[in-house]
Amino acid sequence: MQPKAAIMQAMHWDDLQFFLSLARTGLLTIAARQLDVDATTVGRRIRRLERSLGGQTLFVQGRDGHVLTEAGRRLLARVETIEREADAIAGGGDQADGEDVRGHLRVSASEGFGTWMVAHHLGEFAGAHPHLSIDLAANSGFLDPSRREADVAILLARPQRGPLITKKLSDYRLCLYAARAYLDRHPPIAARSDLPAHRMIGYVPDLLYSPELNYLDELGPAVEARLRSSSINAQYRMVAAGSGIGVLPCFIGDRDGALVRVLPEVAITRSFWLVTHQDSRHLPRTALFVEWLSTLMLRQRSRLLGESDGIVATATLSSLLQGQA
Repeated sequence: MQPKAAIMQAMHWDDLQFFLSLARTGLLTIAARQLDVDATTVGRRIRRLERSLGGQTLFVQGRDGHVLTEAGRRLLARVETIEREADAIAGGGDQADGEDVRGHLRVSASEGFGTWMVAHHLGEFAGAHPHLSIDLAANSGFLDPSRREADVAILLARPQRGPLITKKLSDYRLCLYAARAYLDRHPPIAARSDLPAHRMIGYVPDLLYSPELNYLDELGPAVEARLRSSSINAQYRMVAAGSGIGVLPCFIGDRDGALVRVLPEVAITRSFWLVTHQDSRHLPRTALFVEWLSTLMLRQRSRLLGESDGIVATATLSSLLQGQA
């Protein structure tokens, strides 16, 4: 028997499929569903793989599932290389030329961008690549590409370290929004100094997962949120319900025709950063998604910068305030 064959037999080569599935999903139940086995089987196969690798620990149990250790991340990089080569030999698999791309892609994004931008258009990408399964983690917090928790992450700040490839995806703007019903019931707002007299909506300060979300400090020291949530979608719902005034990304606030911009001269600019691991940036599924998302952001630039629908609402509100002065 050849040495390489002996090694493959000793490590139970098919256990690597179980490893790949758990590494990409992070949850035993989801990995088991993909592999058409039960979760106990997945756990047993992972333990067997760890023993065959000399007792290395490949995963640790985290709050949100199974997280790769450093040994697990090194193994993932090598196994994905093998996977690409095997697919190429088979003449199918993860090809870069469209519908034939296969595999699993995990994308991490902030809740607002993930919900209102990526999710709104993701069917377009999925339709072009029907054999690719896609996870969109759009929540309060980010998965870390440097730890191989995600293939692609859209972050609010440029990472300062790690084996990462980073590029600026797009700027975006945020403005103050209120429901027409709220403004009808409350005194007009002509300057920032009027804001403390109104009910402001914002983030819970000690639950901010990124300092870039600390918007209200830029409006003045006396401006404080009295209705707070860690969720931008919940904040939007409160604003839409007429509960107060909130800072929303224009790509959220301008979509709702019942909202108008307050103090149109007040605009906050932030940026989205697109991040991939340096070992996976050339994977066809990753490269295709990065190209698609970059193109989408160019198409959506006016919406991201608030240069579309909301301008009409702003003009209407300005006229209303002038009439009340």
